[in-house]
Amino acid sequence: MSTEVKVAIIYYSATGSTYQLALAVEEGAKGAGAHTRLREVEELAPKEAIATNQGWAAHRKMTQHIAMATLADLEWADAIIFGTPTRFGLPAAQLKQFIDRTGKLWSQGKLANKIASSFSSSGTAHGGQETTITALNNVFYHWGAIIVPPGYLDPIQFQVGNPYGVSYTSNNGSVPPDESALAAARFQGQRVTEVAARFVSGRAPVAP
Repeated sequence: MSTEVKVAIIYYSATGSTYQLALAVEEGAKGAGAHTRLREVEELAPKEAIATNQGWAAHRKMTQHIAMATLADLEWADAIIFGTPTRFGLPAAQLKQFIDRTGKLWSQGKLANKIASSFSSSGTAHGGQETTITALNNVFYHWGAIIVPPGYLDPIQFQVGNPYGVSYTSNNGSVPPDESALAAARFQGQRVTEVAARFVSGRAPVAP
């Protein structure tokens, strides 16, 4: 790809399913030539609550090396991809808190015309995966961002894909994403990057 695209993958994950999807999304974006930043948002739950869930505690320890998301990451990016588990059909509070801090960037128009996409996971089948993604789309509408879903534009989408965005059922965190789900996530990262590249190259100054 002749135009380098900057893609920020910003996620929250409790026991690791959304994290695994985020890694695959980043892999797909890099494969399409993107420069990426993989970032997690700040944990809000108290340490005492995390300690009561072995998988949650283990995941927090395993991902200590992942940098925390900042508003500068949003401003830097040409494309933003959010990932979150479902919480009653909505994004997790941890990601929502990060989004709630974007008011200044929004008011300055610095989030307008960003390419935007999202993905989700849930503990049970039909546990709010699509409503979580469409809830995040409401944020993108307010930003004036350009939403890019995976659609049905790759054969993997007809196997396990969700046209709104990658989603996965983790059986309450006990089953990590399988290869089909990871392939769908890689495709979403690839597609967002390819669309963003067209947009970035189109707004680049023309050489004399």
